[in-house]
Amino acid sequence: MASGLFALLDDVAAIAKVAAATLDDVAAQTVKAGGKAAGVVIDDAAVTPRYVVGFAAERELHIIWRIALGSLKNKLIFLLPAALLLSAFLPWAITPILMIGGAYLCYEGAEKLLHLLLPHDDHAAERVEHIAQTPEELEQEKIGGAIRTDLILSAEIMAIALATIEAPDLLTRAVVLAVTGLVITVGVYGAVALIVKADDIGAAMARGARTGLGRAIGRGLVVGMPSFLSLLSVVGTVAMLWVGGGIVIHGLAEFGWHGPEEVIHGLAHAIAGVTGPFEAALDWVLRALGSAVVGFALGAAILGVLRMVKPAPAHGEGH
Repeated sequence: MASGLFALLDDVAAIAKVAAATLDDVAAQTVKAGGKAAGVVIDDAAVTPRYVVGFAAERELHIIWRIALGSLKNKLIFLLPAALLLSAFLPWAITPILMIGGAYLCYEGAEKLLHLLLPHDDHAAERVEHIAQTPEELEQEKIGGAIRTDLILSAEIMAIALATIEAPDLLTRAVVLAVTGLVITVGVYGAVALIVKADDIGAAMARGARTGLGRAIGRGLVVGMPSFLSLLSVVGTVAMLWVGGGIVIHGLAEFGWHGPEEVIHGLAHAIAGVTGPFEAALDWVLRALGSAVVGFALGAAILGVLRMVKPAPAHGEGH
């Protein structure tokens, strides 16, 4: 009886060791996958705040919460099983699908950047006005747009994460992808919530901080956050271009056309090489800028084709 109990305890201890090793492996691979996807994660955090600009303060966290839920749904319900199935049965299809998503990001980023540069072009604003006649409909439209953009960024995150996972079994890959998606979503939208509510935090500090420095910091947040959010909105738009352009450029290299990637990397390395200690940082910036230029060119081309294909509305139509 005692020997049987000891044997059972040995089995339990062995199972516990295997489980602990598996958890350690999942944690290590999750950290590695998240690190590899850090660039896209930063872009995701920069893109999202612009979707809540212009809404009442009491609606901001609600909008971010709904976008975060949509992002989690994108990652866990749609992208995770799709990534596992594609990697198992159609690995060649992953790159073309990502390139299509990258082209969409280029199109959306180019459209928004052109509207910023050419504010007299009111077509985008008119489309939103006709589609969303009430604040509730406008809010839903913004949330839907944010979740669609997140789908592309999340697909890139999940693809990068999947490429870094070394576990041979399907279950471990699935768990690592799920944990990576959850951690990144919480991190991104937690940061976004802090950014968009920083002015409210600053107002509370300006009123109730115990020290003069705390009250001064609070006033600085209140005064500075509107400009920071406007800047972040522009950065988010440009981020769509460099992420989308980067996806397309990398995809072309995967299919054997290395020219665009080599030109951008060569120019970036040559220019950054003369800056000494700032070489690595400047090299990254120049590569991102090159990808953004390609992304804008591609997005503008897609936008031009769509405008040629879609007939212009007759004068007075919709009024």
